Amino acid sequence: MSPLLEVRPLAIGDVLELVPKRFGDDRGYFCEIYNKQRFGEETGAAIQFVQTNQSLSADKATLRGLHFQAPPFAQIKLVWVVRGAVFDVAVDIRLTSPTYGKWASVLLSAEKGNQILVPAGFAHGFLTLEPDTIVQYQVDNHYAPAHDRGIRWDDPEIAIDWPLAGATPTLSKRDAAFPSLSEIETPFGLAGEG
Repeated sequence: MSPLLEVRPLAIGDVLELVPKRFGDDRGYFCEIYNKQRFGEETGAAIQFVQTNQSLSADKATLRGLHFQAPPFAQIKLVWVVRGAVFDVAVDIRLTSPTYGKWASVLLSAEKGNQILVPAGFAHGFLTLEPDTIVQYQVDNHYAPAHDRGIRWDDPEIAIDWPLAGATPTLSKRDAAFPSLSEIETPFGLAGEG
């Protein structure tokens, strides 16, 4: 294991938590958010990121997701928090995967500086745990509106245990109208395809 990047498999082994090492002093800290060579060596994934996105969620309990892009524009995502904290979720939608319909989660925060690597073939979403949370992520394929898809955040068959403590999340109209997993034809066949 590199002293500069800690890699931890989550509940679904294909989904990874990454923790870049921070070097701190009285001014603050420095860390490498992404280093292509080290990333490839530590994760075993040769990924060429082509786009970086950022979102600001003004309110606590803002829920974005569950999003994915269909092949040939499926995306691998590397996600981290710049300010605040989120409960981040990846749902396996690879039809023949032994973990199809299962989810993995991690608490991402600016304070901790950790990341989640979400493979293609997974739907992704997050719930903000603090107001004015900024999330940033890199993807290995460009945004393709015609291939943009989603699944309901509260699909009872997936049964994500969102830490809402009785609150109702703030959703976009689009996200609130997504179908359940059983109502879509998943575009991902074998585990790892896409």
